[in-house]
Amino acid sequence: MATFLYRLGRLAFRRRHFVALIWVALLTLAGVGAASAPAAGSTSFSIPGTEAQKAFDLLEQRFPGASADGATGRMVFKAPEGEKMTDAANKATVAKTVKELGDGSEVVSVTDPFTTNAVSKDGTVAYLSVKYDAPGMELKDATRDALETAADDARAGGLTVDVGGDALQAAAEAGAVGEVIGLAIAAVVLVMTLGSLVAAGLPLLTAIIGVGIGVSTITALAKALDLGDTTSTLALMIGLAVGIDYALFIVSRYRGELAEGRDREEAAGRATGTAGSAVVFAGLTVVIALAGLSVVGVPMLTKMGLAAAGTVVVAVLIALTMIPALLGYAGRKVRPAGEKRKKTTATALTKPNLGTRWASFVIRRPAAVLLLGVVGLGTIALPVSQLELGLPDDGSQPTSTTQRRAYDLLSEGFGPGFNGPLMIVVDAKNSDDPKAAATTVTDGIKGLKDVVTVTPATFNKAGDTATITVIPDSKPSSTRTEDLVHAIRGQSADVRSDTGADVLVTGTTAMNIDFSQKLSDALIPYLALVVGLAFLLLIVVFRSILVPLKAALGFLLSVLAALGAVVAVFQWGWLGGVLGVEETGPIMSMMPIFMVGVVFGLAMDYEVFLVTRMREAYVHGESASQAIVTGFKHSARVVVAAAVIMMAVFGGFISSSESMIKMIGFGLAIAVFFDAFIVRMAIVPAVLALLGRRAWWLPKWLDRALPNVDVEGEGLRTQAEKDADPDEDRELVRV
Repeated sequence: MATFLYRLGRLAFRRRHFVALIWVALLTLAGVGAASAPAAGSTSFSIPGTEAQKAFDLLEQRFPGASADGATGRMVFKAPEGEKMTDAANKATVAKTVKELGDGSEVVSVTDPFTTNAVSKDGTVAYLSVKYDAPGMELKDATRDALETAADDARAGGLTVDVGGDALQAAAEAGAVGEVIGLAIAAVVLVMTLGSLVAAGLPLLTAIIGVGIGVSTITALAKALDLGDTTSTLALMIGLAVGIDYALFIVSRYRGELAEGRDREEAAGRATGTAGSAVVFAGLTVVIALAGLSVVGVPMLTKMGLAAAGTVVVAVLIALTMIPALLGYAGRKVRPAGEKRKKTTATALTKPNLGTRWASFVIRRPAAVLLLGVVGLGTIALPVSQLELGLPDDGSQPTSTTQRRAYDLLSEGFGPGFNGPLMIVVDAKNSDDPKAAATTVTDGIKGLKDVVTVTPATFNKAGDTATITVIPDSKPSSTRTEDLVHAIRGQSADVRSDTGADVLVTGTTAMNIDFSQKLSDALIPYLALVVGLAFLLLIVVFRSILVPLKAALGFLLSVLAALGAVVAVFQWGWLGGVLGVEETGPIMSMMPIFMVGVVFGLAMDYEVFLVTRMREAYVHGESASQAIVTGFKHSARVVVAAAVIMMAVFGGFISSSESMIKMIGFGLAIAVFFDAFIVRMAIVPAVLALLGRRAWWLPKWLDRALPNVDVEGEGLRTQAEKDADPDEDRELVRV
């Protein structure tokens, strides 16, 4: 591996014009494709294999033309103080609004609150529903504008008016200002780490090019592959972070090779051969973790994972080819590591740096450091025991949004459960008396706890399928509502035996419950697959059993601590004001499995970069303890810089107005902090110090069976000795 990448690095350095041209051409091609591609439509959110999805599919089949996936808008009215919605003037305003909305080109139907009993008991709140023939993301701008204009006109009549539903759904903001701040922080860290504007600019430039290619490709294929906005947001988030980090490691190693006295082409080749090998295997662990999301069986997660994995592959390829090419353009503006004014390079290199001093401290007190790190992360992870899962709805939106105000008005006027109605589908095709079956279902539901309203059954034209709407007494994300869903489903067996009809529960609330359950069921198999594959990969890289095992256990600590922090902030509200969390509630259902995938990949990045340098020193003859110090001497500063950069990039997404993006940004940023600064910087050297030579033990039979990927660059060292003039006095250097 190292020899091949060494040759690739030298080739890219020499043929820099050709390499740069290829990547610029790919960026241009992707950009043109994105600009000319048709606009992405709505992303179909499906959960194959769940009851809610089965019911939804049945509705589309038995109620043709009902636009089951069409957008809905809900306009909520509140009368002025001391008035009722039933007052003549207010009724006239609502009637005008109903007529105004009914003239829209994409409107299927508009309900009149005074004929559908959609007025609260105290008469102060009413609502109308608008059904559209297109999904929320596919509605024309003119249609959304018409909805907002109608609301403004009703406000002019003296009413308080707010709009909810997915008709106002638009592309989620990914925190553009935060991204810029994150990149600015990354630039500062790069300059401080590399000591050169040119050297600092290379990782930023290549990361932006890589993300540009990745996100543009996703945009170009969004319509054809049904990719959502969250897909490109994740690819942007991951691509920027790993793109900067991978390039940083190669540039840093290049400067170290220059400091050893090698010429620029040789330094570029060796940097690509050694640090580049670590980049390849680090990238593989991230790709395994992201692509592994496919095993969950949720198409949306599969697409997100594969798209982000593709962006990581681009980041790796750019780091291995474009970085050596740009180093060729940079000339001598990229200074050797440790070079300072009025100091020789040799003097600078022999002075112990902070990484050396820290590693020496850990080696002297490994048990204390290990205990403190484990206890600290374990304490932070405690809130995970109170984890509640759900999906965000309008109730989690900022109070400044009209969707949130509409949600609150409906809760005020009709009860908290009104925002999460349950749709009961009665499949009476095999029943002798469909109407009697529907009546049996209705009566059974009325007898359950936490039920406020059960609407009469509505049959399709064929008369073999009915829908019943149930309004719970509790809000959609409540455990009481979840218990009600399970109670209704629990009656289905009796209904089937008595009437021959099948009872299915669907609707947004039921879909959320099923989604959470599906993710929970998939977590252990997914964890086993991803950690298992990465464990095997790391055995090949480190040629050790205990080092990969330690890496996996350390990851579990960091991800549990990160989830604990997410629960404390987004579910309990700790520091919510600082982070802009206006509404606490259940944690997004996909967060645990998503963080397992992404954080595991990133955690293995730091493990590979840090420990391969230790392995390199150990293979080249140093003692186990000295190898730890050497690894920290050469890698700790860069790993810390990479972690700070990654935290800055992820932290930039905390400014997003979308609660899901905000939660992902915070979760990933805090996970990187825990993993890089506590697990990799403290727990890892402490464990290695306690294990000593045993850390690098590998059974002889397994050693013979494993392929030799030569991440340490031993092949380069051997080749250098063969190529050197035997009569020339020389001093061998470690690489």
